[in-house]
Amino acid sequence: MKKIYLLAIAALLVSCGPSSKELKAMHEKDSLQSVIDNKDKELNNMMGTFNEIQEGFNLINEAENRVNIMKANAETNGAKANIVENMKFIQERLQENRKKIEDLQRRLNSSSFNAAKLKEAIANLETQLEEKNKQLEELQLQLSLKDQKITALTDTVSTLMTENTAVKAARDQSEMIARNQDEQLNTAWYVYGTTKELKAHKILAKGDVLKGEYDTNYLTKIDIRKTTVIPLNSKSAKILTTHPTGSYTLMKDNKKLYTLRISDPAKFWSVSKYLVVRIK
Repeated sequence: MKKIYLLAIAALLVSCGPSSKELKAMHEKDSLQSVIDNKDKELNNMMGTFNEIQEGFNLINEAENRVNIMKANAETNGAKANIVENMKFIQERLQENRKKIEDLQRRLNSSSFNAAKLKEAIANLETQLEEKNKQLEELQLQLSLKDQKITALTDTVSTLMTENTAVKAARDQSEMIARNQDEQLNTAWYVYGTTKELKAHKILAKGDVLKGEYDTNYLTKIDIRKTTVIPLNSKSAKILTTHPTGSYTLMKDNKKLYTLRISDPAKFWSVSKYLVVRIK
């Protein structure tokens, strides 16, 4: 009796389960959902790549704006380094975008999608990429021309500096020559001593002043513009060289010692730049 009861329950359970037709429908539904899920996943991945590409273009635009702002001051070292860094960034982002667009195109071609809008969007990305490449080339050309102008300006400045250096050197040389000439024109020598002393230094012979080169170590060098008073420290003094009358005075102090005062230096030294005075 118990066995019959169990068989009845089993038969009842079998009769309540899904039919083969229902099982087939459920399987087809699961397969369709799996296809839909895969397509959604594939589409989401493609849209994620699409957004990454667009963000790359946004970053490129920002970098281009920075370069254009810094371009006006490209001659400064800081701006130049920043321009180089931003240009490198733009080139790298363009290369990354190109690879992503090519990958996106391959994935679309191998997919089961027939989305005209998506194909159109990828085509727009390719167009945008080519435009950015052209803008980059134009920007590089502008920077190159800017560098050429800066180089030319630097060369001009360098040339001017060289010329200024040469002019300064020539001016300094002229000034030195003028100073030397001025010094020579205003330099004189004087000596006073006894007959014996003057003869010993070959300045005096037989009562006359010798002509020629004197021992300048024995003579005193003066600037005729500054030295107009020469103490002779002697009670006896006689000028042996020729100097115009009226251009000087021999005066005695309260100790009866002579002092030579030159009242007209230009006139006094006009005949000779050597002064020889014999004292006792």
